[in-house]
Amino acid sequence: MEQTKSGMARRVLAVLAAAALVTGFGISTAGAEERFVMVSHGSDSNVWWNTVKNGMRDASEDFSVPVDYRNPPTGDTGDMVRILEQAAARNYSGVITTVPNFEMIQKGLAGVSAKHIPLVTINGGPDLGMKLGAIMHIGQPEYEAGKAAGERAKAAGIHSFLCVNHGADIQALWDRCKGFADAIGVNYKQATIDSGEDPTVIKSKVAAYLRLHPTTQAVLALGPDQATGVLQGVNDAGMKGKIYVATFDLSPDILKAIQSGDIAFAVDQQPYLQGYLSVAALAIAIRDKTTDGAHIVAALKSDEKVKARLVKYDLKPVYTGTTVSSGPSFVTKTNITPVEKYAGTYR
Repeated sequence: MEQTKSGMARRVLAVLAAAALVTGFGISTAGAEERFVMVSHGSDSNVWWNTVKNGMRDASEDFSVPVDYRNPPTGDTGDMVRILEQAAARNYSGVITTVPNFEMIQKGLAGVSAKHIPLVTINGGPDLGMKLGAIMHIGQPEYEAGKAAGERAKAAGIHSFLCVNHGADIQALWDRCKGFADAIGVNYKQATIDSGEDPTVIKSKVAAYLRLHPTTQAVLALGPDQATGVLQGVNDAGMKGKIYVATFDLSPDILKAIQSGDIAFAVDQQPYLQGYLSVAALAIAIRDKTTDGAHIVAALKSDEKVKARLVKYDLKPVYTGTTVSSGPSFVTKTNITPVEKYAGTYR
């Protein structure tokens, strides 16, 4: 690992030196000659990513570096691979990406790796990002988050559930289902349906499942838009108030459902942090000419602009030696107040 970090550091320094020769200026702050790109697997219809983009834009302002956001309109991972290939061709100074499928994203990043462009990964846990050569990862360890959610459900007496997976080609979603299932002691594959993203389709599939499996105690949604379809399906099956519903991620509608008791809790991965801290980490890496994760984390923790954003939006990252965990935290009826003001925009 140390050899990998050292090699990466030399490559970044070479890129920085070349940039300084081309522009005729030394690089004292990220932004003067830099441009980053963030590539996500989020579809155009998935509004959850708006909060990530808000964090990206704020960091772009705070660190004076322009950042482009690109995504496959339908969420297709193959399209995402092509976007990453285009990013390498456009010679961005830094790349931020999600890793919905390791093998496919590794293929998409071949040009980024060949050009030694600094990489930061976001969303999900750090393992896959580090395998891709990322200098930093900001996200939520998904299996652990699912397991923590399942432990909450188990404490409430749950021992059977349905996991509504809206992205069957996204490993992180399977990890959420498996973690929850392991916590309550069931087979996650037998408890999971492939629902797609459309809330109307989700409503029909959930209602049909619950009619066929009337002893199901809980339903786990893996995103806020999908949770809306889940609630409608529970209602159509005549089981409102009889099913324990939980979801990942927040939106104004999810908070209303928590307040009303229709949803027991939401797992909050603080998506703003994924957008903001990834851009900040890249900017610091270039400014300080480093790929050392510990150095970047220390700089994030001490930066006054970063601290101001965290205080303003009541955000709580967990800093480790070389990565940042943005979750999980849990939003329930008892702690919802600080979140309500910014849900869907900064939370």
